[in-house]
Amino acid sequence: MSYLRPRTVEEAVEMLAEPACILAGGTDVFPALVDRPAPARIVDLSRLEGLSAITLEPGLVRIGARVTWSALVRAPLPPCFSMLKAAAREVGSVQIQNAATIAGNLVNASPAADGVPPLLALDAFVEIAGPRGRLRVALADFITGYRQTVLAPGELVTAILVPRTIDTGRSAFLKLGTRRYLVISIAMVAAVVRAEAGRVVEARIAVGACSAVAKRLPALEDALVGADLAAAPLSSRVTPDHLAGLDPIDDVRATAAYRREAALELARRALDACTADPLAAEA
Repeated sequence: MSYLRPRTVEEAVEMLAEPACILAGGTDVFPALVDRPAPARIVDLSRLEGLSAITLEPGLVRIGARVTWSALVRAPLPPCFSMLKAAAREVGSVQIQNAATIAGNLVNASPAADGVPPLLALDAFVEIAGPRGRLRVALADFITGYRQTVLAPGELVTAILVPRTIDTGRSAFLKLGTRRYLVISIAMVAAVVRAEAGRVVEARIAVGACSAVAKRLPALEDALVGADLAAAPLSSRVTPDHLAGLDPIDDVRATAAYRREAALELARRALDACTADPLAAEA
């Protein structure tokens, strides 16, 4: 087995010219092996420079590909990131959160990846390095299907980029599983709401584990714009029709019908959390 540890992104791209397994936190790679032998070539990103920082720039927040969930929770970030921090606390155990990377959660492309709905609601982009140079791909286009992404051979993720267009929005993340912790989601919802003068000026809602790829709810987002927060709870505006674009499945965790009902209720609760007491959405 060849075990390679590049120091720069450029070196990593050169090493990936031959087929190899990319290793960051390893929390997805090693369990997936089960009893199979390790890959013949591993490119370990643990020594790469500049991929472990979170940087707040004037127009965006840059999250390096090797940033762990624990590091994200500790980082001082705008209020709209509360939902991503809440998702971070749901990723496995604390030990997993200390090792697992946010980028790895996206590359794994599981329908139940906790990090995808919040980042989808934040309009995140994925930065890719490879033979074609540096690329930026919207997260909505990055994950193309079950366990599938647009990554081509020789490419790796270097950062997640979040435009700072909804910094002051209040956000919430809710997840339903068969137990409280250490569980794969049955359904999950991330929501962020920005209001001015008591009315909603922007809303973004994303649902995970209810389709092959996490999805935004554009019809619901449009329906919430202009809503008077003093007139009625935002949850009262959510109808089953707003979730028509979801495509849940029956599996060992839940039926499709149950997932759809769960997503509806989680969406309602998440929106109310976004407009409740300021501390509620950050709890």
